[in-house]
Amino acid sequence: MHSLAGKTIIGSIQLIVGLGFLLFAPAGTFDFWQAWVYLFIFGLSVVLIFVYLYKCDPKLLERRLNRAEKEKSQKWIQFYIFVTYISGYILPALDHRFLWSDVPFSVEMMGDVLVVLGYFVIFIVLKENSFAAATIEVNSEHKVISTGPYAIIRHPMYLGAIIMLFGTPLALGSWWGLLVFIPMVFIIGWRLIDEEKFLSQGLPGYKEYCQKIQYRLVPFIW
Repeated sequence: MHSLAGKTIIGSIQLIVGLGFLLFAPAGTFDFWQAWVYLFIFGLSVVLIFVYLYKCDPKLLERRLNRAEKEKSQKWIQFYIFVTYISGYILPALDHRFLWSDVPFSVEMMGDVLVVLGYFVIFIVLKENSFAAATIEVNSEHKVISTGPYAIIRHPMYLGAIIMLFGTPLALGSWWGLLVFIPMVFIIGWRLIDEEKFLSQGLPGYKEYCQKIQYRLVPFIW
């Protein structure tokens, strides 16, 4: 358990410091209040989620800390997500540096609210689903979760991520950053479709779950 605590602390620090570098280095300045607010929200969300998992679901925390995909298709998807995710911070930082956008304060605040909402949805999913690993896998304990948000859509965590990703460029004061959001949504769609194929083959009851819960991300749409 102590080693898990160490991994949790190191993982949290790496995420926060890494994000800080992505925001401030391309911006060329620390005079970027939108980034400071965003970094605070991000850091607090990560720490609170990790602390909750450490206390209440350490097995899931271990699964979340392990990000090495085993499936070849998911390795490629993970690579594209990584590149797009990084770009989603670098572009707004460059936008701030070169003053490309003029985003109203109210829109920036709305972006922060969306980021908080996205992380809250992710937290609700993690609380409901102890098998929500960072990688796509099936183990002997794995079972289909059909309660909570999973009773409405099949991939509520991805919905939370999309809400957070849409709010990010707005919170950072960048219209141009929204350009990265578009390919990210398609990549997430690709990932969840590939995930469904994998789970349908290896997780008993998942095909029946997909037949019961019709919508993947947005009720009455898709």
